[in-house]
Amino acid sequence: MKSARHRRAQKNGRWAEHAVAHYLRLKGYRILARGYRPPEGEIDIVARRGRVLVLVEVKARPSAEAAAYAITPRQRRRIERAALRFLSQHARHAGCDLRFDAILVSPWRLPRHLIDAWRPEGNSGHN
Repeated sequence: MKSARHRRAQKNGRWAEHAVAHYLRLKGYRILARGYRPPEGEIDIVARRGRVLVLVEVKARPSAEAAAYAITPRQRRRIERAALRFLSQHARHAGCDLRFDAILVSPWRLPRHLIDAWRPEGNSGHN
């Protein structure tokens, strides 16, 4: 049985994902999937704007710093594997440029959108 704290955290996370999806729509993104969960991992939001397919990790924490810290290297690898699965199942997006973003949500603040928050290991740039 899940604890009250765990249920509250899940509820807050779902609310944050809903708010972020709306935020992204306002910025001109088309939401393709929310809560995409293949066996390899999970992607909170898959969005597209132009030729860019954006895989978004949403983190809701008391502060943006705590939210950023919560995105671990292990979690990033799981998101990357899930992205490959998404592309294998949705071939029409295969020609898009991939980008991994994070959106940090904290109380009484606008979401903080970290564009190109990391790149898969083995690629040039930051991890």
